[in-house]
Amino acid sequence: MLGKLTALGVAKLKAPGMYGDGGGLWLQVSGKGGKSWVFRYTLRGKSREMGLGPVSTFSLAEARDKALTCRKLCYEGIDPIEMRREQRQDAAVESAKAITFRTCADGYIEAHKAGWRNDKHAAQWTATLATYAYPVFGDLPVQAVDTSLVLKALEAIWSTKTETATRVRGRIESVLDWAATRGYRRGENPARWKGHLQNLLPKRSKVRKVEHHAALPFKDVPAFMRTLEGQPGIPAKLMIFTILTAARTGEALGARWDEIDLEAAIWSVPAERMKAGAEHRVPLSTAALAILAEMQGLDDIFVFPGSRRGKPLSNMAMLVLLRRMERAGLTVHGFRSTFRDWASETTHFPSEVVEMALAHTVESKVERAYRRGDLFEKRRDLMDAWATWCSQGAAR
Repeated sequence: MLGKLTALGVAKLKAPGMYGDGGGLWLQVSGKGGKSWVFRYTLRGKSREMGLGPVSTFSLAEARDKALTCRKLCYEGIDPIEMRREQRQDAAVESAKAITFRTCADGYIEAHKAGWRNDKHAAQWTATLATYAYPVFGDLPVQAVDTSLVLKALEAIWSTKTETATRVRGRIESVLDWAATRGYRRGENPARWKGHLQNLLPKRSKVRKVEHHAALPFKDVPAFMRTLEGQPGIPAKLMIFTILTAARTGEALGARWDEIDLEAAIWSVPAERMKAGAEHRVPLSTAALAILAEMQGLDDIFVFPGSRRGKPLSNMAMLVLLRRMERAGLTVHGFRSTFRDWASETTHFPSEVVEMALAHTVESKVERAYRRGDLFEKRRDLMDAWATWCSQGAAR
């Protein structure tokens, strides 16, 4: 039966409870005297309640009209709650049409940069998107970004700069996911790889084979070091130090005096300068200490200063040196592979000691949990042995 309630009765009701009008329409009176309309219904065997608004805003007659609309939807098999949600989402997307992809990218970066390791990561995000994505759809509404636009941004570099293109694709996907979560766009993410772009672009492995950093055979290291020691300038000292410590190029370039304890013969690289985000202690051999002794007094901050005071050497300094030595086929990073090959083939040091010397993250979580130390003294023996190998036949 419909129409059980009257406007006067609705106004007079004070006792908390649910009062039916019929046809699924109910008046809900709360314990604090608040009154609102509720539509109750069952669809596909599932019972649901849908709020229709407060009595102060909607009269009994208006509530009945709302309930009638809901009953008609249910008759057609349409869930009123789901339909209202879709309508609100459509309205949100419509109002967000002025929000561009560039604006969303800025929002994503701002929201996540606090959790990134350093400011350089945020700068890389901005730079890659500005170079490859923004020219194509940066100023378009984020809702308008589709598969064809994403492909337009990626196809030009997918075969020539595959690693960069892969990063750009992932960053576009993250921005679009962020925009969808914020209600700025709807639909599938056109930048997702699995089940989508993988059907349109070749896999990285098919585009080009992975090129490893060129490494010098460890048997040739003593002769190379002998030649290197005859080279003038700070870049040669830096390269010797980098090789002796098996450090990454960036770690050695940015070495600071406040990281080095000459008395204890320890170089402590802070977490923010390490790839794994954890402090790395490097035991310094006598040969490495000798290089540091030669560098003292040149700069108060950086061990290997550049031409500008208070700045380290350029990251191109050692590459230029290799070209001058007519060894342009080598890379500085490749000497880490040389060090690993030497340790594996000529010594009995356990692999975990070698991996820790290279500041590699131990793969096994269980192994990491049980081994809390950094095997420092064993690594000191390893680095002393490496320095001895490097000096074979070299005049020191």
